[in-house]
Amino acid sequence: MPQVAIAARVTVRAGKAGQYIAAFAPLLEQARKEPGTLLYAIHRSRDDPHLFWTTEIYADEAAFAAHGASEVHAAAAPVFTELVERSDVIIGETLMAKGLDG
Repeated sequence: MPQVAIAARVTVRAGKAGQYIAAFAPLLEQARKEPGTLLYAIHRSRDDPHLFWTTEIYADEAAFAAHGASEVHAAAAPVFTELVERSDVIIGETLMAKGLDG
């Protein structure tokens, strides 16, 4: 079963970058408890302080579904809706990687 890979590029509303970063703390804490979440990271552009992207790798579809079904994930959704100006999400599978089993 292939791993599930997520890449999301997000532009945060002006003045909301700090809140956006803080909103990830409970999600990262939850991800650390999920054995099927292999990678969960948030990144920020050096050139644009309002541009972020996340990378997520899940062991399989079940692990991806479990993360999305968590109470923490459900609570975060409306918060991100208020902070995000626009986003682009790609869902795929990991083909080759360094540092990931599979």
